[in-house]
Amino acid sequence: MDVKDQLQAALESAVERGEHGVQVAAYVGDELVLDGWIGDADESGTPVDGTTLFPIFSVTKGLTCTAVHIQAERGLVDYDEPVATYWPEFGAEGKGDIKVGDILAHQSGVPQMPEGTTPERLGDWDWCVENLAALKPLLPVGSSAYASLSFGWQAGEIVRRTDPQGRDFRTFVYDEILDPLKIDDYHLGLPEEHYGRVAQLRAPGALRPDPPRLRTVSMPAPVEPGPRWNQPVFMSAVVPAGSGIANARSVAKLFSLLANKGTLEGNKILSEDRVMSFLTPRSSSGQYDDVIGQVPWVGVGGYWLSGESPPADSVLGGRPGMLASNGAGGSIAWADPETGLSVAICHNRMFSINPSPPPEEHPFTAVSDLARSLVRS
Repeated sequence: MDVKDQLQAALESAVERGEHGVQVAAYVGDELVLDGWIGDADESGTPVDGTTLFPIFSVTKGLTCTAVHIQAERGLVDYDEPVATYWPEFGAEGKGDIKVGDILAHQSGVPQMPEGTTPERLGDWDWCVENLAALKPLLPVGSSAYASLSFGWQAGEIVRRTDPQGRDFRTFVYDEILDPLKIDDYHLGLPEEHYGRVAQLRAPGALRPDPPRLRTVSMPAPVEPGPRWNQPVFMSAVVPAGSGIANARSVAKLFSLLANKGTLEGNKILSEDRVMSFLTPRSSSGQYDDVIGQVPWVGVGGYWLSGESPPADSVLGGRPGMLASNGAGGSIAWADPETGLSVAICHNRMFSINPSPPPEEHPFTAVSDLARSLVRS
């Protein structure tokens, strides 16, 4: 069976395990080696194709981390420097000792969103950063507290404040990442003319019926991921932690930057040493996290690491050395700097990833096994 037939069988397996519409793409080096799709984009039966767009939720954090690392690469940001050095207002209410690295590693102790967060306010950058700067920490700095939404503005405002051109975050990521790498269908703040291309999210019920202790402050009910994100108010918002809308080709190509150790198609965005440093686990990496209800295996660069903890490992196969970004409902992307493989899986059927389904039940097991087999020695 050739690779094309294997991919079709793997996608059919995903549908048999409950999926509606799925895209998968994989790169090895600069070459697109997997590119497939299956199923329906909406309840009317519109077929998914290669240009269908999908909300990818926290997979977006991979783009935002990369933006921070670009500023560090240029000497404009130091991971060990307090955030308040670049964003003085953030130092209010006892947050003066929180470092850039604490933000990246989800150890700032400030995972919450401000009171009064609404879908409309997610699109108001100034409201979000002003109110986040005024918050008191919920936990001591260094505590594991996954910043589901607040991460995006915490990291994004660091980028904005350190940009010599004073660009807004959306413009920065297009100018410095997406456009130079010729990534054409990764959107942060989706233009209205593309709304009709977005697959309709579906979920069988509450993704977190018994949420962990800090889940609801990190992800308030009015903006909880789910089918409500089918609304244009969410599509148009620039939420650097979670509002990315893309196809799998574009997400996989972004992660191929990491898989190729910082250089892609002749564009050196990050140094090899910096990319490889992202594989270092954060300090106190075994801490339980009361936002996501598990021990998150996160590296110092802000990406999830393979080999230790879910939700990624049902898909990543358990081998250490990969950098991943997981989204609410099961979308995922990862990069393997050892082999040059990058993979993205986008879909519109949201399922619980805490805990993640075991490999024998996970809809993406066959797809991910196939992708890894392409570079297996």
